[in-house]
Amino acid sequence: MLLSLICLVITILTYCTSKAIYKKYSLVILSPLLVVPVILITLMAVNHISYTSYAGGAKWLTKLLGPATVAMAIPLHKHFDLLKKHAYEILTSLFVGASVAIVSSMLLSALLNFNHQTIISIAPRSVTTPIAIDISQIIGGVQTLTAVFVIITGLTGIIIGPLIIKTFRIHTTIAKGVLLGLGAHGCGISKALELGAEEGTIASLAMIVTAGLSLALVPLLVPFLANHI
Repeated sequence: MLLSLICLVITILTYCTSKAIYKKYSLVILSPLLVVPVILITLMAVNHISYTSYAGGAKWLTKLLGPATVAMAIPLHKHFDLLKKHAYEILTSLFVGASVAIVSSMLLSALLNFNHQTIISIAPRSVTTPIAIDISQIIGGVQTLTAVFVIITGLTGIIIGPLIIKTFRIHTTIAKGVLLGLGAHGCGISKALELGAEEGTIASLAMIVTAGLSLALVPLLVPFLANHI
């Protein structure tokens, strides 16, 4: 119990400290989403702390994901007129993006000669972790692998996303939000909120809608692609 409490406190302190540093210097490499996992994993490895012991305290932070997700309804309601005005563009982009994410993930995995179960486990990588794990279970994937690839996708997205926005000179709030929310889900929302409230709202909507679309698309596309690659 004491160890779990210590792990919880260390997690919170590490996050708050890294966030303060990131706020001051604003370098992508100093993002809490990148720094905190590295620090915590290092501390656990050096002190021989098992994941089970760590999760005993950190699980309370994980449970806050539920209320945090529900809280996304607030900015969605606040910017409802903007969402309604661009509903067609947003939904079309998300449908195409979700489809491409699934197909490209499986094709690239096949080109890299991954085994069948790994290929289908990667398919839902562009969906927020809780839903991606459920999808993975439905299609017979390895849930742990799916969670790992979701995290890798999110972390990669917050690094590459801003570079894409800058390189292709993307200026509209809609495009920025859709790009980050679809491409990097929860991590993308965090990055989008740094750009502005509207970007964060669009990213939140993008993540939620993409999750819903993936629930419908993955069970349809994965069996077909798995039999042809």
